[in-house]
Amino acid sequence: MKQFQILYKDDAGFLERLGEIKRWRASHSSYATIFRIYSEDMDLGHIQHICDCLDEEMPDAQYLGCTTNANIMDGALTDAKIILTCTIFEYGTTQAKVLQFPFLEGNAAQDAAELKKFCDANPWVQAVEMHATIMDISMMEFCNEMSRLREDIQVFGGGAFNPDMDDDTAAVFSKGNGFMEHGIIFLLLGGTNFHTYSAFISGWKPLKRRFRVTKADREILYELDGKPALDVYRRFLNINRNDRFFSNTLEFPLFMEHGDIDILRCPLAANDDGSLVMSSDMQEDAVVRLAYGDPETILASIREDGQKIADFCPEVIQTFSCAARKAFWGEGNISDETVLFNSVAPTTGFYTHGEFLRINGDMLNFNVTLVIVAMREGEPREGRKVNIAKAQIDDGSNEKIPIIRRFVSFIEASTAELEEMNMKLALSSVTDGLTRLYNRAEIERRIRGALDKRKNQGGCGSVSLIMLDIDNFKKVNDVYGHKEGDHVIQALSDVLRNTTAGMRSCSIGRWGGEEFMVLLSDSDVDDAAALAEKIRLKFASVSYETAGCQTVSIGVTQAKDETADALYSRVDKALYMAKAAGKDQVVMLG
Repeated sequence: MKQFQILYKDDAGFLERLGEIKRWRASHSSYATIFRIYSEDMDLGHIQHICDCLDEEMPDAQYLGCTTNANIMDGALTDAKIILTCTIFEYGTTQAKVLQFPFLEGNAAQDAAELKKFCDANPWVQAVEMHATIMDISMMEFCNEMSRLREDIQVFGGGAFNPDMDDDTAAVFSKGNGFMEHGIIFLLLGGTNFHTYSAFISGWKPLKRRFRVTKADREILYELDGKPALDVYRRFLNINRNDRFFSNTLEFPLFMEHGDIDILRCPLAANDDGSLVMSSDMQEDAVVRLAYGDPETILASIREDGQKIADFCPEVIQTFSCAARKAFWGEGNISDETVLFNSVAPTTGFYTHGEFLRINGDMLNFNVTLVIVAMREGEPREGRKVNIAKAQIDDGSNEKIPIIRRFVSFIEASTAELEEMNMKLALSSVTDGLTRLYNRAEIERRIRGALDKRKNQGGCGSVSLIMLDIDNFKKVNDVYGHKEGDHVIQALSDVLRNTTAGMRSCSIGRWGGEEFMVLLSDSDVDDAAALAEKIRLKFASVSYETAGCQTVSIGVTQAKDETADALYSRVDKALYMAKAAGKDQVVMLG
């Protein structure tokens, strides 16, 4: 496999370069020839002129291409508006075929089905490279259909784009099929001596703050945590709905997990109702987080995956990098991501609107991601293996690295402290300070909730209540002091916790002073009475250094079709009966 790279500047230089390629083909064993054309120039007439030149000078060559946000040549961002790569296969067993279809909302899955039909009829297909105009198209059905391809087929590619990220105009084209502003191209590759290896790199990290998708319909994200999705960008990033919304949010996509793979989704536009048009489908009930680019993670991934690609010993490398990455790094540093690969093999590509890669049979539509595809013919050649540890990456010159990492470190630390404070505040609002059990308001809320649930279930289920009161507690305070009285109350609290440990349908609260309430939301009165007896015996066995042993009186009852107040009155009456009968005992009242 041989690759020639062309920076198109004018016809004279272009034709001269084509002449060199023709002479090389004449002096070497060569077979299928493929030109890829990536154009930041949106003048389709200009691109058509280049295609006409190829048709005239090399009529046997196939070509395909798309409009782009920018182009990659020799592993680096180039200022050339149009680049071409000519890949010449040197094995007669290698085959290549270009298919082009209209790509619209209603027929995206049908295009994938047509591709599958072709692949099923042609077992030589091993890899599919795709270029598509994907703006305003839900990719869910397409990706699902693409996942049905034979498991051995790799799929990779990128979405056509525009140099102006706020302009959704884009086009794909190929030999004999013309230009399509709503189209998709498949380049099918394969053969017994054709080999590919692919990888993807993100490097974007999620912030801790989580949001739940509470309403979504395909690519429209309506609500996060029950509020308009746009509110997240307004509140946390001060990004509002305006003409620059798309470019402003590219650096802060939403992060979500897809199995073991991290997926990023970019907001493309904001609607009047506060909903967001996302780069791909969103699923209700998914948990998402705002993400930010981490340069150190990106560069570490480049080295790790770069060595794997180097070990594959490719002859050419294709890259599909999201335009958001270029916006993040800036034009001065974006090449740090890709230039390393050029030390392994000639590396070209473009900056995309969405990236595609099939992983473990699952077709995935990525955003803010770098997809790398290495190709070769035959077995690895001696002397081609590269040790990328010796290759140089500027690990520290980018001023974003210290600024972003310190800023995010501050945010994460502040968020963790705030979350801890909120948890403590939430806990303190429902618990009693002395006993660490529920306070009266919370245990009442839980009792009423259990009664409401029972009522909604038509009176099914058993709800029982236990009420306890420490016997002769005033004497404890008067004789031994309030501090010892607090110790007695805390000891009873520990007995209640330990005796009910493991009971999932049990709630304990301090009713007031030395009184406590135990709610059993799934127990009848007999089980509740048995538990109450255990509590009475355990508490009576506790001995205090100054106050000695103390006792409790306990009332037990079971809920009927009644109000909470009626239930309180009956359990209180049962407790009074225990007191009147001599204390230190359990009375059950039906």
